Amino acid sequence: QVQLVESGGGSVQAGGSLRVSCAAPLTSYTHYYMAWFRQAPGKEREGVASILSRGPTNYADSVKGRFTISQDNTKNTLYLQMNSLKPEDTARYYCAAARGYYTDDVPPLTANSYDWWGQGTQVTVSS
Repeated sequence: QVQLVESGGGSVQAGGSLRVSCAAPLTSYTHYYMAWFRQAPGKEREGVASILSRGPTNYADSVKGRFTISQDNTKNTLYLQMNSLKPEDTARYYCAAARGYYTDDVPPLTANSYDWWGQGTQVTVSS
């Protein structure tokens, strides 16, 4: 069992930036992939960005060009840098991870592809 712990959420005005982090002790696994999901009240959980342990990334169309996912393997940490935030980005953001190797370079953005989840961190963007 892998415990994922998110941090860094908060409140920001539209157009601002935030970075959320996820402590993710996965270095014992050779291959893994990770992602950020979000869920707003009354809406389904949606994939925002994902990354393979070897580097390739994938983004939802709604955040392309504004959000950047990255990982620091020396710190066992996953990041999501969010710029040009919009009120519709308001949601609880969850970190997710799974073991596995993808032969293509498109890590999944579907929730059922992931085995481990954090408790989430709230991001609120005001207009």
